[in-house]
Amino acid sequence: MAKLLIIDDERAIRSTLREILEYENYDVEDIDNGIDGLEMIKKGNFDLVLCDIKMNKMDGMEVLEQAQVIKPDLPFIMISGHGTVETAIEASKKGAFDFISKPPDLNRLLITVRNGLDRGNLVTETKVLKRKASKTREILGASDSISKIKETIERVAPTEARVLITGANGSGKELVARWLHEKSNRADSPLIEVNCAAIPSELIESELFGHEKGSFTSAVKQRIGKFELANGGTLFLDEIGDMSLSAQAKVLRALQEHKITRVGGEKEIEVNVRVLAATNKDLLKEIEDGNFRMDLYHRLNVINIHVPHLTERIDDIPVIAQNFLERICDDYGMPIKKINDSGMAALQALPWTGNVRELHNMIERLIILSDKVITENDVRAFANPGGGTNIGAATSAQIAGAAGSNLASSFDSFNNFQDYKDHAEREFIKFKLEKNNWNVSKTADEIDIQRSHLYSKIEKFGLKRSE
Repeated sequence: MAKLLIIDDERAIRSTLREILEYENYDVEDIDNGIDGLEMIKKGNFDLVLCDIKMNKMDGMEVLEQAQVIKPDLPFIMISGHGTVETAIEASKKGAFDFISKPPDLNRLLITVRNGLDRGNLVTETKVLKRKASKTREILGASDSISKIKETIERVAPTEARVLITGANGSGKELVARWLHEKSNRADSPLIEVNCAAIPSELIESELFGHEKGSFTSAVKQRIGKFELANGGTLFLDEIGDMSLSAQAKVLRALQEHKITRVGGEKEIEVNVRVLAATNKDLLKEIEDGNFRMDLYHRLNVINIHVPHLTERIDDIPVIAQNFLERICDDYGMPIKKINDSGMAALQALPWTGNVRELHNMIERLIILSDKVITENDVRAFANPGGGTNIGAATSAQIAGAAGSNLASSFDSFNNFQDYKDHAEREFIKFKLEKNNWNVSKTADEIDIQRSHLYSKIEKFGLKRSE
């Protein structure tokens, strides 16, 4: 049921409007002045406001202006007994959805209210869809390290400074990059992402700079590279530490001269790109080992943002876990589950080798496999997807140790590290494909790899869709 607020200093008008709207099954509240009306807007969750223009204490136009600051998407319908075209235009300029004259025509009033509510719903839905499509989630947590990251983003984002984001896999480096773009002056231009680790070294230059037709065997047509696609916007080079030395040299030139040349081409192309980079490697050690260029490192590392390991900010785990609970349950269309105190303590005790990404997967697993309330036993049982055991009551240290021992028993079945990695990767990809009904595009987007890379993994592991 839509909730409406009427602000008018004439009691008779308020009563008439309220009677009409309540008859149409709207939930209606009313107030006789703009000052109290603004307080109700701040505290209440109204879907639409009908506001008189000429009132004592505060003019209706002033109420409209202040309400736009408080709740910019709240539809306002202005009403007046002295309506003119100029007044209607002024109200529209200040953000009013529509304008009606006193005494209001019944049919026009109801149609205007219905249209205003529809518009409000569309605005809300559009914002939700844009946020989902952009994959930009809030940076959750209030620990000192996260507060410092948020503060740094606010300071650095509006500038053109290059940023090197460091941290372990799954810690949230990509999210930091997205917020740097969202809060920059380039936010209306594209954010182009390149995962340097997911692209074979022989193809990385073509991916970044594009190529001309016929420049190599499979170059059957001209291709625009990521630098050109990001022109005017932001280029995010993820896992920069895995880039080949030859590609590093070309990236360095692009940063120095703001020019690129396509593979097989001669023409220099000017590009206006802000580059953000991320890595889970120690680039200074990579430089010592001869795997990374020092001059490129200094070009990229104007500002450094280090994203801490999840175990370094365990006080943030309850906030992050609750957010994942709500989001995943909403995606699955099921009631939101709860984690009790002992269950949350058990989550905080785990080693989180996969950081926030692992926590997300863990919460998803608990939502699917647990009852309405997620307990300590659930966390211990499902900490190892290979099959946990009921290990009884334990301290936080024992919980972490028990999880480790369960894993250890499964490790004995693998001869070497590569076999284990292949097994884990195969099972992960298989699970995600089956979850998405073998929609390769959706799965690639969900696990954050290129579709072509996912196809090669499917072929490598011999995965086939079950009939």
